[in-house]
Formats: sequence, structure tokens, C-alpha cells
Amino acid sequence: MRVMLVMLVLAAGCTAGKDEGSGSTQRERDSVIGASKLPGAAGVRGALRVADSAAARNARLDSAGTD
Repeated sequence: MRVMLVMLVLAAGCTAGKDEGSGSTQRERDSVIGASKLPGAAGVRGALRVADSAAARNARLDSAGTD
């Protein structure tokens, strides 16, 4: 019985990282978590804000080099 349980847990752990067929991006999933009232949602919102800020800064720097 324990062997079956261990095998099930290992099998589930190996396939948990696959997002095939979900149709949503990591950004969309993070946005949903950030909008929720789950513990840590404020941290997710902050991380998304920092990522957006960095992307905007990089876009400004890239466009400054082409002028």
C-alpha cells in the first residue's frame, strides 16, 4: 500500500510542472493570484509591478539607442 502511495506521489510530482492545454500564460496566472485575497498576493502584485517597470525601462533604453 505504501509503495503505491509513493509511486502516485512521484508520478504526480513529475507531471505537475507541465502546462499543456491550460491556455494561460504565467503572467495571466500571476495576475489572478495577485488579484485574489490569498496570503502572499500583495507580494505577487509587487513582483508584477517591478517586472512591468523593468520592461518599460528596458523598452525606453532600447528605443533611445535607435534614435
